[in-house]
Amino acid sequence: MTKSPSLDDYRVPYFSEKKADKFLLEALDPAAKPFSTGSKDGDRDRLAQIGNQLDVLQERLHAQRHQRVLLVLQGMDTSGKDGTIRGVFHEVDPLGLRIVAFRAPTPIEAARDFLWRVHMQVPAAGELAIFNRSHYEDVLVPRVIGQIDSAECERRYRQIREFEAMLAENGTSIIKCMLHISKDEQKSRIQARIDDPTKHWKFDVSDLEARKQWDAYQASYHDALAATSTEYAPWYVIPANSKTHRNVMVAELLLRLMESLKLEFPPAKPELKGLKIE
Repeated sequence: MTKSPSLDDYRVPYFSEKKADKFLLEALDPAAKPFSTGSKDGDRDRLAQIGNQLDVLQERLHAQRHQRVLLVLQGMDTSGKDGTIRGVFHEVDPLGLRIVAFRAPTPIEAARDFLWRVHMQVPAAGELAIFNRSHYEDVLVPRVIGQIDSAECERRYRQIREFEAMLAENGTSIIKCMLHISKDEQKSRIQARIDDPTKHWKFDVSDLEARKQWDAYQASYHDALAATSTEYAPWYVIPANSKTHRNVMVAELLLRLMESLKLEFPPAKPELKGLKIE
């Protein structure tokens, strides 16, 4: 009998498990659809269903104002970070939801430690924050372009583990998704942006420079994921050539996390019982 796929089949081994040598990013097929219903329409229906469930849970999170949730989205250019946010949260009330997009550090940010700008954006009590790119940009990109050496990479991996541990100890539940696309799929998506004048604003010539270093970026992702996937902040690799499957899988992961929090509305206020408004 064929074993049904599990979300944890796509979890990067925890750093503490010392199984980094068994994790191979290149072994995971970006075109796979392990959590698809079998059709795009079915996937969209499932996504809408999950979205409605997330809406209920997020309202409880916001009303409770005690726990916090952080979703980190990383991936190569065109992997669909924006599209994932639109797809997964289409049914969710924006109340208590916050999206943070991290770009190249400003001079003020670059003058401080690399986590300074990130700490200011972590979710507040009762908030679900989504990082569109994140603090991982400061280990992925600098390594590829030669701004930091292997020793500095290892220091930053450790600092990230400790930073995320501190967030977790203070009530933040963290889930990190690497949107995994193939080089051919990226080529198709970049070309589509170039061919459509209404999408030119999404295109930057620097995307082509990064594409030339595809193998170096894949190696950088592999090492960063292996060094920073932990029990309190796990990494999941999301096959993302299919946009609908990508959205369903991220939504399934987030739903599982939020259901595990056992969220409830705050207790009723006894003093309001029987109160009538004139």
